[in-house]
Amino acid sequence: MLLRLLDILAIVLAALILGVFWGPWLALTRSMNTLPPAVFLAVTHRLDRNLGRAMTVLYPVSLLAIIAMAVLSFGSALAFGLIVAGLAMLVLALVVTTVVEVPIVAQVRGWTESTMPANWQKLRDRWMSFHLLRVIPGILGVGLLVGGALWQR
Repeated sequence: MLLRLLDILAIVLAALILGVFWGPWLALTRSMNTLPPAVFLAVTHRLDRNLGRAMTVLYPVSLLAIIAMAVLSFGSALAFGLIVAGLAMLVLALVVTTVVEVPIVAQVRGWTESTMPANWQKLRDRWMSFHLLRVIPGILGVGLLVGGALWQR
C-alpha cells in the first residue's frame, strides 16, 4: 500500500513539473518571437515571479519522491529500470533548466524595455530552443515513471 501511495505521489509531482514545462511551451514559447519587446518582458517577468520559487520546492521534492519510488521498486528489475530512466530524464530536464534557462531568465529579470541589450532576440531564441529540450525529457520521464509503476510486482 505504501509503495502504491508513493507511486501516486511521485507521478503526480512529476506531472506537475511536466505541466510547468509543457503549458508555457504550448501557450507562449512557440510564439514568443512574435511578441513586441514590452510584452515579451511582461510575460517573462510574470513567468519568473509565478514559477521560480514554486519550482525550487517542487522539483527537489519530486526527485526525492522518485528516488524513494525507485528504492522501493528494487525487487522488480523492469520497474526499477523504468523508474531510474524516468528519474534520469527529469534530471536531464533539470540540468537544461539550471544550466541554460535559469541564467537567461536571470538576465532578463533585470531588463526594462529601455535597457534591453541589442542581442535580446538571440537570447530569447536560445531560451525558446532549450525550453523544448526540457519538455521532451519531461514527457519521457513521466511516461517512464508510469510504466515503472505499472510493472511493479
